[in-house]
Amino acid sequence: MDGLILVDKPQDYTSHDVVVEIRDILNNKKVGHYGTLDPLATGLILLAVGKTTRLFPFFSKLGKVYEGQMRLGFSTDTYDSTGKPTSPENKKYPQKGILLKAMKKFEGEILQIPPPFSAKKYKGKPLYELAREKKEFELRPSKVFIHFFQLIKYNRPFIEFKVRCSSGTYIRSLAFDLGQSLRCGAHLSKLTRTEIGNFHIRESFTLENIKRFTEEKKTEEFFLPLEFLLPEFPKIILKERGSVLAKNGNKISLENILKIIHDETSQPNIPNKEESFFRMFSLEGKFLAVAKKVPEKKCFHPFIVLNSSKIEP
Repeated sequence: MDGLILVDKPQDYTSHDVVVEIRDILNNKKVGHYGTLDPLATGLILLAVGKTTRLFPFFSKLGKVYEGQMRLGFSTDTYDSTGKPTSPENKKYPQKGILLKAMKKFEGEILQIPPPFSAKKYKGKPLYELAREKKEFELRPSKVFIHFFQLIKYNRPFIEFKVRCSSGTYIRSLAFDLGQSLRCGAHLSKLTRTEIGNFHIRESFTLENIKRFTEEKKTEEFFLPLEFLLPEFPKIILKERGSVLAKNGNKISLENILKIIHDETSQPNIPNKEESFFRMFSLEGKFLAVAKKVPEKKCFHPFIVLNSSKIEP
């Protein structure tokens, strides 16, 4: 069983909790996620099953869309409503025009420091562990990109918003930084992730539905097979000799390729746009590998092998 599952994560579940539950439902230990979602948050999380876990470099870098709520008046030590207030409440809430201008300043490329209570690692240790132990540490800000930061509704002290951002963006930090900019403090009170790349929450399934479909032996209802993934990359159909080479990670010359199919309608979601990636398929329709083009040698190099000739443990 190799493919992708789009899960609608419930509140108060960690991303790992979801992975563990899916492992139990499917009776399959080889399940992983393509990026965490805070326990407070709900919404879309991508789970890889089987060999699909090897595609992490592509799915983990996809952009995200969130909808949620921020509360003005005070910040917290976790930057969300689960934490302790770090200051008295300030009820000098900004006018809508001032709020809009402040939000606009966060659009584009910005430097962002992750929340002290987060899974991001510092010298090999998760920040939340260091924060709980009250150990001091200094983090360098990371560059992230905010495509838009929209105000949906302003009902003081609450801000309803929608944001499209790059991978690695912390919405809790965005709330904290907005509060600092407005000089009244702020923290994240609600959050739902609605999109990851071209995947949308309306295509996702709850844990309850996944369990029910599995018990009814209808896994095709929620399971996206490996062969349907990464449609933005051109498809290479290999001859039999080419398939053997691909399974062993060997370079493949043009003489071992039957045809290359380009889908001009797809929109690429490629982490590194300077490189051209291709999906390699066998004559039987099996997704064998992801390859890079090597123009100077007129061949392709399969650098992520999904169907190997080697015997796996």
